[in-house]
Amino acid sequence: MTLGSGGSSVVVPRNFRLLEELERGEKGIGDGTVSYGMDDGDDIYMRSWTGTIIGPHNSVHEGRIYQLKLFCDKDYPEKPPTVRFHSRVNMTFVNHETGVVEPKKFGILANWQRDYTMEDILMQLKKEMSAPHNRKLVQPPEGTLF
Repeated sequence: MTLGSGGSSVVVPRNFRLLEELERGEKGIGDGTVSYGMDDGDDIYMRSWTGTIIGPHNSVHEGRIYQLKLFCDKDYPEKPPTVRFHSRVNMTFVNHETGVVEPKKFGILANWQRDYTMEDILMQLKKEMSAPHNRKLVQPPEGTLF
């Protein structure tokens, strides 16, 4: 996130950016079907996060709750976090063995921009659950984990 006007910009430091994201995640996002927060409140580097997505209506994901792990390395937000489903899910860009969202196959990670957030990632994942190529895929039994 950059602030400024008229050609001058200020780059928000990593930890301030992550604190802003934490505050948004704690307040709740949109309709409440997506949320995220830190795994460990004592982690001063704010690296490990947990995300939750409630599957969208009119899809095979409807009513299911998906848990994810997001890891923000020291280069975040210049580089995207690694994203891994903890709950088993069958989608075209998720590795079927590990649950890792494969960056080259998932647009927002493949075309990462500094202004993108973890919220953007989770909302895009939810949107993809409703996409024609993912909405009808047979899913593992609910509650199975990677």
